[in-house]
Amino acid sequence: MSAVGVGPEAAEEVGTVPHAKRRATLHDMRRLFPVTDETAAGAPAPGAGGPSGAPAPSGATAAPEAYRTAGATGPNGSGHADREWSLGELAAAYAYPDPGPGGRPWLRANMVSTLDGAAQHEGRSQPISGAADMRIFGTLRALADVVVVGAETVRQEGYRPARARAEFAAARRAAGQGPAPAIAVVTAGLELDFGLPLFTSPLVPTLVLTGAAAPPDRVAAAQKAGARVVVAGDGTGVDPARAVRALAALGHTRLLTEGGPRLLGQLVAADVLDELCLTVSPLLAAGGAQRIAGGPSLAVPRRFALVSLLEEEGFLFGRYRRA
Repeated sequence: MSAVGVGPEAAEEVGTVPHAKRRATLHDMRRLFPVTDETAAGAPAPGAGGPSGAPAPSGATAAPEAYRTAGATGPNGSGHADREWSLGELAAAYAYPDPGPGGRPWLRANMVSTLDGAAQHEGRSQPISGAADMRIFGTLRALADVVVVGAETVRQEGYRPARARAEFAAARRAAGQGPAPAIAVVTAGLELDFGLPLFTSPLVPTLVLTGAAAPPDRVAAAQKAGARVVVAGDGTGVDPARAVRALAALGHTRLLTEGGPRLLGQLVAADVLDELCLTVSPLLAAGGAQRIAGGPSLAVPRRFALVSLLEEEGFLFGRYRRA
């Protein structure tokens, strides 16, 4: 997951994941890709939100907080230099595609990796994250209907319920979304502490994705805590494709997964991942940390296409879609 160890003021996800308490300091961010004629000419791109005065795309909303850019283009290719990027522009840069008449779900992953491929340091992602990664982490959550996460990541990272963000409240209402995304935990054995706030006091009921053969006593414990158990597999485990369909049937078409590596590997293997938002951290970790996706190798690696690339303080923020 990318910056899942944040939670404080930087991402407006206070208390979501508890172990990072620093405030993000924003620095100059620049867009490296795509480069357009408007970029070179310094002209605003059509439809760019924020200070240009043009409306942001659906799902984005203007906000007082912002990125600062210098000598670079804004998130939509607009050629505004030496000014701040609004949260609306950042949301527009990461907007989900139009689901179309059929309401096709779109699954994106948000992950972070060091230069040498480590997805964690000492079992957590927060030590390899940074301020801008936290901000993108919070924005991606604010755009999503549901955040899908593996049980091991919930235990390691200390997940708590997602919080409502005032800056995105109007956009979420306009998009027909609730005040905050639901958290959906993927688990076979339901070996979770159902006394935690993630289950007992979420703003939106937490979902538990499991198989039909899951332990009945653990299913009952989850339901007693207030979680909604969703069966997405015939055995004890979860079928990724079935999980995506089950979430879509509940009205969740803007899907975000924060991993961890084991879950992401399963989603990749099942060919249900549509998009990867990958932060490359300018750090070297060495050691035996996991990569962003685990599990068996694919017979043929799947190709994704680069959609956009941002940079801040040496951190690279790539957005890739299935080719």
